[in-house]
Amino acid sequence: MTLRLAMWSGPRNVSTAFMRAWENRPDTAVVDEPFYAHYLRVTGLEHPGRDEVIARHESDWRRVVDALLAPLPPGVTILYQKQMSHHLLPGMGREWLGAVTHAFLIRDPAPMLASLGEKLGRFDLDATGLPQQVEIFDYVERTTGRAPPVVDAADLLAAPEAVLRALCAALGVPFSERMLSWPPGPRATDGVWAKHWYGRVERSTGFEPPEAVEMPRLTGRLAELDAQCRPLYERLRAHCLRA
Repeated sequence: MTLRLAMWSGPRNVSTAFMRAWENRPDTAVVDEPFYAHYLRVTGLEHPGRDEVIARHESDWRRVVDALLAPLPPGVTILYQKQMSHHLLPGMGREWLGAVTHAFLIRDPAPMLASLGEKLGRFDLDATGLPQQVEIFDYVERTTGRAPPVVDAADLLAAPEAVLRALCAALGVPFSERMLSWPPGPRATDGVWAKHWYGRVERSTGFEPPEAVEMPRLTGRLAELDAQCRPLYERLRAHCLRA
């Protein structure tokens, strides 16, 4: 059986560490943010390394979809797609979504917004990916008749094995102990943006325990965004897998 898994996340959601866990399985290949170049080209946003991302990665979403649905290499039965939900722009077709399996990775908006603010400065609600996660979640639930699995980053960090076992069970694939740790360093599968975003995960060898720090106190524009994000987060949180 072949599993093409689109794991829809927003930014700063431990999504790269999650990709490392799946890439460490012997039966899995991974794709890192396949629509990022298209997203940057169409939106014109000035992200770190923008020009290099567009030059080095496919920026036509149709060709990206063709690659995501192409036959898998011998021995590979799982294609893990680390998907940023805000990269699925309104002008992109949705028909291909029916050919893949979907799951969602969420994070409490407060630490996510604080971390994203450090990287991007000023940004809007769409840049958090939460509105798009809800849109995709509703599409999948409507077209399949069941709610897709949702993982909260806090739950994952608190109990990696239990959450990964629950997710694998929900997806109908065997759990692998190899998902719990991986060698440090960069990967050939990382996007060229890794040098701007992946410093911490490149030093990691597994899921780090959640930090014992207070929830960041947001002010100004970030506080306004938190008020907009929280109902969307809570809606998805209601469907989280329970370890």
